[in-house]
Amino acid sequence: MASYVLVHGGGHGGWCYQRVARLLRSSGHEVYTPTLSGLGERSNLLSPDIDLDLHVRDVAAVLHYEDLHDVILVGHSYGGMVITGAADRAADRIGRVVYLDAANPENGQSLLDVAGPIMEATRPLGAVVDGVELVLLPSPEAGRFFGVTDPGDVAWMADRLTGHPWKCFEQPLRLTDEAAFAALPKYHIVCTSTLATRDPELMEKARADGRLWEIDTGHDLMITEPAAVADALLQIAVA
Repeated sequence: MASYVLVHGGGHGGWCYQRVARLLRSSGHEVYTPTLSGLGERSNLLSPDIDLDLHVRDVAAVLHYEDLHDVILVGHSYGGMVITGAADRAADRIGRVVYLDAANPENGQSLLDVAGPIMEATRPLGAVVDGVELVLLPSPEAGRFFGVTDPGDVAWMADRLTGHPWKCFEQPLRLTDEAAFAALPKYHIVCTSTLATRDPELMEKARADGRLWEIDTGHDLMITEPAAVADALLQIAVA
């Protein structure tokens, strides 16, 4: 039995992994889908203190309090920033790190450094709520921004997406033990549509090592192609 911790991206919550989690659990695995502070069902905790470091601590706390070991730690989109930090803080609890169409930051980089043009484009559409600058604001058609086209899925997402604190995207990631993090095996599940925007050297190495899965769908692939995502994660568990 494998233990998966699935970390969502910007504006989402643990809810976005419902379909993938169901498939993994039906195969006998343990699955955790934490929601980061200030988002999803934890949006009532929104405050000016929410940043990338707090989200890293959110995930590290799950690993600690659930006493998890040899974890397959998965991060989608902005979640790639979060799992990189959490794996650095708790390398002894991690078995594999999986970037699910996610940011692949280096020490000292923010999400703006990794995906600046995309993130900057969201800022003019944001708003300040209770002293917090929020972007990725929810709307009836917001799911389409994440590559979701099915009307039912778009409506389902519209009821669940929440604004995301901009502060999370501009804060640089700080690693505490780069050597320990570098030693962890890393895997990549990417969308065909975003492959060209990724570090070609990183992708070629992952492909050569048998650690790259490519799925032809939109960015929110855990919603649009849950079976393909679950299948890749199951393969990674026995890689």
